[in-house]
Amino acid sequence: MDAPLTQTDALVRPWRQATLIASAVAAVELVALVVLGFLLLAKPLAHAIQNHAATTAAPPAVKRVVHHALVKPAPVGKPKRSRAHTGVLVLNGNGRAGAAHDEAARLERLGYRIRGAANATRSDYATTVIMFRPHWAAEGHRLARDLHVSVVGPLDGMRASKLEGAQLVVLLGAR
Repeated sequence: MDAPLTQTDALVRPWRQATLIASAVAAVELVALVVLGFLLLAKPLAHAIQNHAATTAAPPAVKRVVHHALVKPAPVGKPKRSRAHTGVLVLNGNGRAGAAHDEAARLERLGYRIRGAANATRSDYATTVIMFRPHWAAEGHRLARDLHVSVVGPLDGMRASKLEGAQLVVLLGAR
């Protein structure tokens, strides 16, 4: 049998239960506030960290595009050489059979001198790219206008010895 409750036990027992219940409610509220705070601050904090990393990782001479803003490229001037004096290498990077030869024929009809048409090392490029050798930027941009291509840049990832004498490269992508 249980011992009879003393008057002290009768007074302490309800307070002990009330304290435990209040502590449990406070703990649940604290967890809810921490989760809510994380949800509200996570996205802005992630963007701030990403922007900081992008600006510190880029060399100072390179202008970084933040928040996907469009930046107009620097003007390249007018081409100094005619299409007939501009050699083009066409590479098929989209995997469609004969795409490089078809594009080379189209460029020949536009007056360009074709230096070769072959498959690229990969066949999963999404976008067509025009690349140019140093001092051939204006001709590269003219070729991009002729082909309605929006991605133009300096030669990247190819050695001059692999260009077969071309000054411009058309790397065909899926679009």
